Amino acid sequence: MTPQKEPSGGAPRTSGYYECGEMALHLTWVFGFGLLGNIISCLVCLSPLPTFYQICKKKTSEGFQSIPYVIALFSAMLWLFYAIFKKETILLITINSFAFFTAIGYIVVYLLYATKKDKILTFKLLLLFNVFGFGLVCVLTLFLTQGHKRVQVLGWICMIFSICVFVAPLFIVRKVIKTKSVEFMPFSLSFFLTLSALMWFFYGYLKKDQFVAIPNILGFILGLLQMLLYMIYRNPKKVVEVEPKLQLEIYEHVVDLEKLGPAICSEITIEIPKLNASGNGFVEDQNAKGQALEIMKAIDVVNKL
Repeated sequence: MTPQKEPSGGAPRTSGYYECGEMALHLTWVFGFGLLGNIISCLVCLSPLPTFYQICKKKTSEGFQSIPYVIALFSAMLWLFYAIFKKETILLITINSFAFFTAIGYIVVYLLYATKKDKILTFKLLLLFNVFGFGLVCVLTLFLTQGHKRVQVLGWICMIFSICVFVAPLFIVRKVIKTKSVEFMPFSLSFFLTLSALMWFFYGYLKKDQFVAIPNILGFILGLLQMLLYMIYRNPKKVVEVEPKLQLEIYEHVVDLEKLGPAICSEITIEIPKLNASGNGFVEDQNAKGQALEIMKAIDVVNKL
């Protein structure tokens, strides 16, 4: 019986199995980081819930601004538009869909309890970013680009906008350094934003999507900076109020009029300066001048006691 020969393609088949295993592992890592990014980003999207609970409880949105939620809505719209034309981006679609609807919910609640002035400002912001801004992006990309070029243009727009969003907290960082207080920069939010940026960076890196990876490098660095500042300024030094020496000296030289006796007190009267005949100066009142000298002498006597 003639032994069967091994197929000449045996080595390539083994190599093919190896490559398939590598690809499967690679896709698993991509899905894992994308799933973790979704979960953490959902927690970040839900972080304003305590704020809106207070708004509903107090029935007023005074003291709060709508611009963070308008920007979040605009960002979600841009990334959804990008994900529609980009292949295999289901994880980008899921998280940005969630962010889209939560942002709409926050804006609706805000408008219900906002003042007339804040409502007008919110509508202006919505028109600027979510109507005209997003409409302009749609017109330019749908009519002037196509195919891979359209994906590239949308990717650059999303990346630049994401970088601007990540840079915005630098104003809070400046305030923390200036006031030496972390009151306006909660650690939990900074932590989850940093963790979210890390997950999405690895997701973009493994998928070879530079438009997702690059902005999250900056987000990760700024998140670390915020957490570092929190550790530095979380326990502000207590300021001990020390009574100024000058105030003590003034207190020691206060004259109790009762100690001066009724004779001097009875002679103290209020004198109103009078203009001279020409109207260019005041007439020197000798009585007032004499009373002032007597009071000064009395104060000196009391100080020497």
